[in-house]
Amino acid sequence: MSRSPSHVRVAIGGAGFAGLGMAIRLKQDGVDDFLVFERADDVGGVWRDNVYPGIACDVQSLLYSFSFVPNPGWSRVYSPGAEIQQYLRECVTRFGLSPFLRFGHAVLSARWDSTRQHWRLETSRGSFTADVFVAAVGALSEPVIPSLPGLERFQGKVMHSARWDVEYPLAGRTVGVVGTGASSAQIVPAIQPTVGRLVLFQRTPAWVLPRGDKPIGPLRRAVYQRGPGVHWLLRQGLRLLREALSLGFQHPWILRAAQRWALRYLAKAVTDPVLRDKLTPRYTMGCKRVVVSDDYLPALTRDNVEVVTSRIREVREHAVITDDGAVHPVDTLIFGTGFQVTDMPLGHHVHGPDGRTLADVWEGSPKAFLGTTVSGFPNLFLLQGPNTVLGHTSVLLMMEAQLEHVLGALRYLDARGAAAVDPVPEVQDAFIRDLDARLSHTVWNQGGCRSWYLDVTGRNSVLWPGTTLAFRRRVEHFDPADYRTCLFIHI
Repeated sequence: MSRSPSHVRVAIGGAGFAGLGMAIRLKQDGVDDFLVFERADDVGGVWRDNVYPGIACDVQSLLYSFSFVPNPGWSRVYSPGAEIQQYLRECVTRFGLSPFLRFGHAVLSARWDSTRQHWRLETSRGSFTADVFVAAVGALSEPVIPSLPGLERFQGKVMHSARWDVEYPLAGRTVGVVGTGASSAQIVPAIQPTVGRLVLFQRTPAWVLPRGDKPIGPLRRAVYQRGPGVHWLLRQGLRLLREALSLGFQHPWILRAAQRWALRYLAKAVTDPVLRDKLTPRYTMGCKRVVVSDDYLPALTRDNVEVVTSRIREVREHAVITDDGAVHPVDTLIFGTGFQVTDMPLGHHVHGPDGRTLADVWEGSPKAFLGTTVSGFPNLFLLQGPNTVLGHTSVLLMMEAQLEHVLGALRYLDARGAAAVDPVPEVQDAFIRDLDARLSHTVWNQGGCRSWYLDVTGRNSVLWPGTTLAFRRRVEHFDPADYRTCLFIHI
């Protein structure tokens, strides 16, 4: 049976960790009939797009690499963003992935063709078809800037943390930073010594714990390189240690000790009682993402920094006006306001057999079986799909389980000579009911705050309520009993 040169066995959307991890595992499994479509001109995903000052991972370097591609050469305990992207570039070279990459190919739409039993992909550079579509766009790909009244008339510079202008000089500027999440906590201390004045617009203070970051010396790196077993053992030990943290999210009372630790750290870092009160959270730790930083709180105590807690009312040509009537002159606005996580842009571009999109089916609350597949969307696999984000350790541990699930599905399809699989609706519904029941008792649902973990319906469609070990046991193995199988092979 001849095939069009534009047809592949597996199409992968995205060349970040998930997409490249899928490509590597396919090659390791003897599959070389695939393409990786990437809208940009380089690999890296979030680590390519985010180049703001101070960017680094908030999970230790030991855990932030593929288990099947260890990296003993990280320079710091928490790896800087540029090193992470370089690691991914080295993965491309090491596994010979360049011929499989299609840069500048944004996937504009994906439609399941029920007649031929394959996916039809429209990209910015042409049409393709694929038996299987692996959507690896990630949860942190589309930045969000809030709709502030008057923002369009602001005469200064506007940047989102994920769309940083490296050519724009900040020295001497009067900078307003909107948001107090993980990105802002890295940006603020990095730019504070340079800017003339910095105004941090804070709606909700973050719980902050010290990071303990430091360089990894050449001797230690040499031990890792020459003794891979040592590197592996330390990774496993750190993984188990961080897994224990998940108990606090599942049982909020456990977090009381961590809250006392955080409050002591706050008291030591911020001696001014007025500022300290502004920075004291009034919700249970973990309800929002915990910030780990050694320099964020100290930076807020500097003379050229002001923390504003009144809500932004409007933006004028050269200032921000808050609800208390105060006028805050600024010539630069930096938004550390996160991403479209619960309203995945992907959902509006993927169409099932009946023409409905994922967004139509989800109705504002993304749901997927095992966070990976969606009933009614044959041969579609989501990497870092709904309820696969973590609050305590590396998402790569979740991702690797999903990669094995996809490989298991491909092996099953090949062994049966089948065209497609998609989850049994009742199986998916049972999984979601169990997931929601487990989430209902966690700090994310009971912690007294509104976070980006909750979608427009109020449901937590982002986080996994347990350990990565539990996720791996449930997800890694592909069980045909969970799926409907189509035995018609397309021609």
